[in-house]
Amino acid sequence: MHESPIINLGGFHLDLSVVLMLFVSSLIVFVLAIVATRNLSVENPGKLQNFMEWVVEFVQGLISSTMDWKKGKAFVSLGMTLILFIFVSNLLGLPFSVVTEHHHADAKVFGQVIEATSTAHFSQLEAEGKEAHAELLWWKSPTADASVTMGLAIIIFILCHYLGLVKNTKGYFKHYVQPYVIFLPINLIETLAKPLTHGMRLYANIYAGEVLITVLLGAGFWGIPGLVAWQGFSIFIGAIQAFVFTILTMVYIGQMIETHDEH
Repeated sequence: MHESPIINLGGFHLDLSVVLMLFVSSLIVFVLAIVATRNLSVENPGKLQNFMEWVVEFVQGLISSTMDWKKGKAFVSLGMTLILFIFVSNLLGLPFSVVTEHHHADAKVFGQVIEATSTAHFSQLEAEGKEAHAELLWWKSPTADASVTMGLAIIIFILCHYLGLVKNTKGYFKHYVQPYVIFLPINLIETLAKPLTHGMRLYANIYAGEVLITVLLGAGFWGIPGLVAWQGFSIFIGAIQAFVFTILTMVYIGQMIETHDEH
């Protein structure tokens, strides 16, 4: 079973693979956006420009279907960032993985010991009669980590409630007691459950896909046909999950900034 390269930095357990993959995802999306908009042309647009224009129109359609366009047009950039970043992140673990094996205790990165290779961890493995070694997974889909998807969900949760308080203060507080005051506890539970379901849905789908890929790789030659088929299907799943996360974001924002009568 592959371990995560986690170090203790200032009292925080930092997963270096997550940091690396978040940087890679952000870099890919940034470069894609720069290249697609470098030489814009009305008469002879390139393939990347056509692709980005399609993404913009797609996101505009999502927003228009969830809220009034006059209020929602300000969130086009947010929608494009989410759908591109999550789609790229979902696919990074498909082509390959990078795993390093460690048979010596106290392997260090930035002067910090990787927890899975610590002397205490190796001693525990030896006490259990297991080989004292660690396999560290460095390259994976960042959205296959619950901390990433829940972090995104919590950011959206905070943004939605901030927008509700600022742009629709009266309607924001009123919706907690609709249709009757007795529904206040239920509405509060629903509100608190949204970030959990928002983040865990994305994590569960991508993590399950990467686990299945690992199982198929372990099957050797007989797993190759299934691996090829599953990787093709995973591209579809990655696109669907990026779409679901983005449209739910717009739905939640729309619920916060629009009054009950506008729905």
